[in-house]
Amino acid sequence: MRRSNLAWVGVLAALTGIGCGDDAPAAETTASSSSGGAGSSTSAATTTGEGSSESGADSSSSGGEPAPRLQGVADLHLHMFAEEAFGGGWFHGTVDGDEATALGPCDGGEPGDHAQIQEDLAPLIPECRDTTLEELQQLVPLVATIVAGGGEVMGEFIGAIPGTTSDTGEHTDRTGGFPDYEGWPRWDAIAHQQVWHQHLRQAYDQGLRIEVISAVSFDWLCDALPDENVTRPQCDEMDDVLLQLEMANTFAQEHSDWMEIALTPADARRIVEEDKLAVILSIEASHIFGDGDWRAQLDQVYDLGVRTLQPVHQLDNRFGGAAPHNVIFQVAQYTENCHIDYDCALTSPQVTLGFDVDEECRNVLGLTEEGRELVQEMVDRGMLVDAAHLSEQSVRDLFEILETNDYYPFYLSHAHFREIMPLKSEEEKTTPSWVVQMVRQTGGMIGLRTANEETSTYEPSPVDNTCQGSSRSFAQAYDFGRMGLGVAIGLGSDLNGFIQQTRPRFGPQACSASFPEEAKCQAKAEREGGVPPLGTDFDDKGMAHMGVVLDLIDDLEALGTDVEPLRTSADDWVTMWERVDARSGMADPAEDMDTSGVTVLPAHGLRRQDYPTECDITYCADATLSGEECRFDAECESGTCEGAGECGNPRGTCM
Repeated sequence: MRRSNLAWVGVLAALTGIGCGDDAPAAETTASSSSGGAGSSTSAATTTGEGSSESGADSSSSGGEPAPRLQGVADLHLHMFAEEAFGGGWFHGTVDGDEATALGPCDGGEPGDHAQIQEDLAPLIPECRDTTLEELQQLVPLVATIVAGGGEVMGEFIGAIPGTTSDTGEHTDRTGGFPDYEGWPRWDAIAHQQVWHQHLRQAYDQGLRIEVISAVSFDWLCDALPDENVTRPQCDEMDDVLLQLEMANTFAQEHSDWMEIALTPADARRIVEEDKLAVILSIEASHIFGDGDWRAQLDQVYDLGVRTLQPVHQLDNRFGGAAPHNVIFQVAQYTENCHIDYDCALTSPQVTLGFDVDEECRNVLGLTEEGRELVQEMVDRGMLVDAAHLSEQSVRDLFEILETNDYYPFYLSHAHFREIMPLKSEEEKTTPSWVVQMVRQTGGMIGLRTANEETSTYEPSPVDNTCQGSSRSFAQAYDFGRMGLGVAIGLGSDLNGFIQQTRPRFGPQACSASFPEEAKCQAKAEREGGVPPLGTDFDDKGMAHMGVVLDLIDDLEALGTDVEPLRTSADDWVTMWERVDARSGMADPAEDMDTSGVTVLPAHGLRRQDYPTECDITYCADATLSGEECRFDAECESGTCEGAGECGNPRGTCM
């Protein structure tokens, strides 16, 4: 049954430009230099400049010798207790408990106590006054597919991306947790626990010293889950958030020998200097504070230790506009306001659902009056504003307020640098250089998403961009940020955040962010002549769980880039937070930013032209290992594809 749904999932992918297809529509963009998979590309290259020298972010005081930087890594975005998000109905696995209990095998969707979507989704999409559901389906084929396919199809589609099968919906091939961990946790898990308590301790032992733990939920997803899976069927985001904050406080008390919740900048500095993990509590919810008295609720979460939060998440809310990205959230936004926008087409070739966008597909909604009041209240309390997910207009409004407050600091907890992300460069949710300049001017920092996508090549980086979606791709973004943009950078892991992570450089899913032929050739190059593996789970499972987060930094160092800024990013966080109490004007004019040196890779179709074909099928030569499925002899490292029929039908096995 699972595999029979792939046709439906393919339809959804084609309609949305995301999912399991080889190429998203945005991939067919400007061309550039070699992909590294099949030798030098014959396609034309587009490079934005000659590169730049590293400018770096310096947290030292002006005048005199700089103070020694605090040692330790800062991760700015972690959903440690997300097992209780979405009404408690999505995740399998727990933070607490012994390994066999917390990370034991799941049922794989049969009968399905997690990672499932209810069968009838039509009730989630309202009949609007001006548009019936039938009319909406004609206007937006995605909606028709959601309604017709139901939960069985949507459950798998949610987790489907190039290079892997999902761990959502029916996933009988992904049940294996403890003891063999054959199915999860691994880089592509979005429905299984990635932050067992010993994983966090492992990261601490390796040098993690700042962790921003964000309580999270999204009521629309909760409403889409089967009733029998949901613990709190009222699907109130703040109920989920408060429970997670209470769990975080309890956890910190139980592990006070090595961690502590920081309530002030002085707390954070002291905790790190004592060689403990400083935890800062945050909130990420689309309907934060609901419809009630937000000041009273801010008091409540402040008393629970919250010192930073995002005013906005996936959807517009009472505080401001969100940056549109995934089409599923556009449908969710429509269910709240019945708005159909014809100024720019994000959801279908004709329209954008839910969001009021301009002709460039940017959300026109900035901070509301309540949003401005919330930001000012946070400033008055010494809380840090996390601008992740804000619309561009909301960011401008935020900066205006912070500028009038003597350049009060702000940050983005999990960001992608827009100029280095070829497939996301048009998404409003990505972070452009002008926003980074604002961050620098206020003394803020960026939590760089440990993403799974392919990147453009940053020519000044010492790391070859030859394994898409892996630490090599992350290095392009990291080096662009630290050398070109000159901004302070920590990690933005977003583990347990309903999003895939950095892919491996080795194993069957190595380098798999682009298209299969390139992945095969790039993986072969890593095996035969790349930087050796670390000898940890990170090698062939990627960023599978919290315990291997710092392995990413080790891998970056092995690849040849300077990771000292990451290893001391705890200092950047503490220094940023200290600015809420002591600042005098602009922290940094940020006039030295240089966005040149970015080479956009050729579109997938052009890159495929560099690979051989047989029976009009493109393949990577001599790259498939013994025991793996094959179509032709030429695919196999051994030169023999045993049992394959004509043109690979049926398929055979490499000898």
